[in-house]
Amino acid sequence: MGLLRRRAVPALLAALLLWAPAGCGYGSQAKDKDTAPIAAGAHKIDGLDSVRIGYFANLTHATALVGNRQGFFQKALGATRATYATFNAGPSEIEALNAGSIDIGWIGPSPAINGFTKSGGTNLRIIGGSASGGVKLVVNPKKIKTLDDVKGKKIATPQLGNTQDVAFLNWAAGRGWQVDAPSGKGEVTVVRSDNKVTPDAYKSGSLDGAWVPEPTASKIVALGGKVLLDEKTLWPGGSFVITNIIVSQKFLARHPRVVEAVLTASVATNRWIKDHPGRARQAANQQLAADAGKALPRRVLDPAWQSIDFTDDPLAATLRTEAAHAVRAGLLQHPDLSGIYDLAPLNKVLKAAGQRPVDDAGLGVRRPPR
Repeated sequence: MGLLRRRAVPALLAALLLWAPAGCGYGSQAKDKDTAPIAAGAHKIDGLDSVRIGYFANLTHATALVGNRQGFFQKALGATRATYATFNAGPSEIEALNAGSIDIGWIGPSPAINGFTKSGGTNLRIIGGSASGGVKLVVNPKKIKTLDDVKGKKIATPQLGNTQDVAFLNWAAGRGWQVDAPSGKGEVTVVRSDNKVTPDAYKSGSLDGAWVPEPTASKIVALGGKVLLDEKTLWPGGSFVITNIIVSQKFLARHPRVVEAVLTASVATNRWIKDHPGRARQAANQQLAADAGKALPRRVLDPAWQSIDFTDDPLAATLRTEAAHAVRAGLLQHPDLSGIYDLAPLNKVLKAAGQRPVDDAGLGVRRPPR
């Protein structure tokens, strides 16, 4: 790599961090359409017109929410236009990646594992981390007072095969309860419910609880629900991957500098979130309002935000464990995850930012020796 390229990453990261606090809070006002303005004199990276970025309208995807709202991505991409699409759960985002509707996405580990294995390891790479935690089992305290009381009840998860669905099925199996994963029927009934409608379904009494990410969990608490279990308590050290960054392998091969720019923006966003937690929380909420049509009230936003840890580390060792959970739930057949990660671009960005490299837990893409 030439001297100009080596100098580009630290210079870009520094510029993003200096610029961000004074940013005026840009953001997409409509999915896939409106984006942050392009700075005068900016140039397209590799001549590429646009990069399509996907994420969920969840606080567990706050790196993407804030990066969009504050203009981090567009700033890093120059005149290459950042466009956005939002999703409710991982499987639909994987479909969009496979169809070429998006190039890069923020997504949970289970759909990434599923997508990678179903394609024989040819469709995606995990290129970075984004968040840990922010997932809870919230229940109706009148019907469920202890963990044992969950047996025989109706519990919502966002979608068959998504990260929370796998986590709940694995937890139920660990308690010895039999559940047919595809149908959700068994000693506890799993109801696949869109995060947008789950709180209303809970309020109507058609659900007894939900294993869901933030802010859905805190929305249910605001309706009288009780947090019965925080998934953090099930993991050593309380850390587990809830959101990763993935990219189409074709896009990575053709546009590595664009991918590097998006990662530079992600790292800068996470640093800004840590340095400005109040402003970051507000920016995420503003983008949620733009994407989902409604901002979160403080009684929902504050506890939800506090339960999430933002990180550049993909926590690869926990992804291996989550794959084992999917096997246990009957949703996967002992997947080969070799090559699911390519962390070289991220580690280059982290080095430029003066941070330590992150590890792929032996699941990284193998490169021939030079």
